[in-house]
Amino acid sequence: MTTLQIGDKAPDFQSINQDETSVSLSDFSGKKLVLFFYPKASTPGCTLEACNLSENYSRFVAQGYDVLGVSADSPKRQSNFKSKYEFPYDLLADEDKSVINAYGVWGPKKFMGREYDGIHRITFVIDEKGVIEDIITKVKTKEHTAQILK
Repeated sequence: MTTLQIGDKAPDFQSINQDETSVSLSDFSGKKLVLFFYPKASTPGCTLEACNLSENYSRFVAQGYDVLGVSADSPKRQSNFKSKYEFPYDLLADEDKSVINAYGVWGPKKFMGREYDGIHRITFVIDEKGVIEDIITKVKTKEHTAQILK
C-alpha cells in the first residue's frame, strides 16, 4: 500500500471536484487538511465515514482543518453524494486516479473471498506546510473524527 510516511511532504495534486472546479493541494496552503480516500460514493461504509466527518465539520474548522474526500467516482456521482447528505466539504472526482496513485491508496483488496484492485480507505492529515502529520490506515467509519482529532 502507500509508501508515504509521517513527516513526508504530501504529494501535490490537481483534480476536479463535484462541480468540475479545479482543486489542488496548494489551495490549502496555510491550513491543515484532512484528505480522506474512500472506495465508492453512496455505499454504506463510505456514507458512514463521510457523514461522521460532516457531522463534526465545525470541530475540524475550529482546529484549523479543512476536509477533502477523494474517490474515483464521476463528478456527477460525487455531486449527488454531496447534495444528498449536504456535506460542507468538497469531494474530488479522481476518475483518472492521479491523486489516488500519488498517495498510493490503490491496490489489491479482498472482500467475501474475492480478490480485486481498488481504493483503500486511508486518511492523510496534512499540516499547514504540506507535510503529512498522520496517516490512518485502519479507518473506523463511525468514529473517524475521533481518530483524527485525538
